Amino acid sequence: MNSSQKPRPTLQDIADKIGITKMTVSRYLRDPSSVATKTQQKIATEIEATGYIQNRAPTMLSKSSSKAIGILLPSLSNQVFARFTQGIEEITKAHGYETLIAHFGYSELEEEAKVASLLSYQVDGLILTETSHTARTLQMIRTAGIPVVEAMELPQTPIDMAVGLDHHEAAYKIVTQMLKSGKKQIAYFGARLDSRTKLRMQGYTQAVEAMGHKPIYVLTKEHSSFSIGASLLEQALKQHPGLDGAFCTNDDIAVGIMMAAQQKGIEVPKQLSIVGNNALNIGTVMSPALTSIDSPRYEIGKKSAELIISALTGVPSEQKVYDLGYSISAGGSL
Repeated sequence: MNSSQKPRPTLQDIADKIGITKMTVSRYLRDPSSVATKTQQKIATEIEATGYIQNRAPTMLSKSSSKAIGILLPSLSNQVFARFTQGIEEITKAHGYETLIAHFGYSELEEEAKVASLLSYQVDGLILTETSHTARTLQMIRTAGIPVVEAMELPQTPIDMAVGLDHHEAAYKIVTQMLKSGKKQIAYFGARLDSRTKLRMQGYTQAVEAMGHKPIYVLTKEHSSFSIGASLLEQALKQHPGLDGAFCTNDDIAVGIMMAAQQKGIEVPKQLSIVGNNALNIGTVMSPALTSIDSPRYEIGKKSAELIISALTGVPSEQKVYDLGYSISAGGSL
């Protein structure tokens, strides 16, 4: 410790200043109503004055529990996961649980490392956002024996529980709608190439081939952005000058494509139909408004947390997989 750094105040310090026992302070931190009202006020005042930080390590070690839920997020730049996490925390906060968030960048090996780290902190449950995992990740989860939810998708064989939507079906439905509107050369624009991007690509491919057309894939392993959307459109138009439709793995790419198309004088949707995924707010202020598949990510977060809490309180759900569906936003780009 830096010699100029003051030691943190302890429970004993708080107790000594008030003239009570350390046990009384500890009892107050667990349940303020368990001590007398006047004592509550004295302890609260002293905690505020000293900036006391509760040390939960002894409890974690004695109970093999942290009163915390681990959340694995694949991206910190994607708004989808911010809303998803807000849904989780509405439930965890109400039940007295903290959340520990780890970022794995769509990498199975990084997810493995972050799962190991979260389990070392004795988290009571895990919420994952991918359905493909390394053998070691699966083994660690089995060994931990804690409730796990795989969120955002509907895996055929979930580790434990799953909450999400059918990305394949949603893609198939909207691309079929694009084709029935008269479009013939629709390309699929994808980034990252994660599992959800691949599921949407499968739905797109099935719809295009069912109508007798050839799939067109415009893909990048880079993370999505407006500028990536613009560069992907440039690439697609060089190879397919008759392109009249763009189905995008997310709204970042879709908005980038729309802005680039309008700069080129391409009319949307007359000359180029554009559809995104996730129905982010920015799509509503575009002109025309972006048509997008709306995923109920806040609700997925809430349901995921509810399933974890139910399992932890001894009332596990009999239903293990929840399909929360999707909707198509009322945009004008289709």
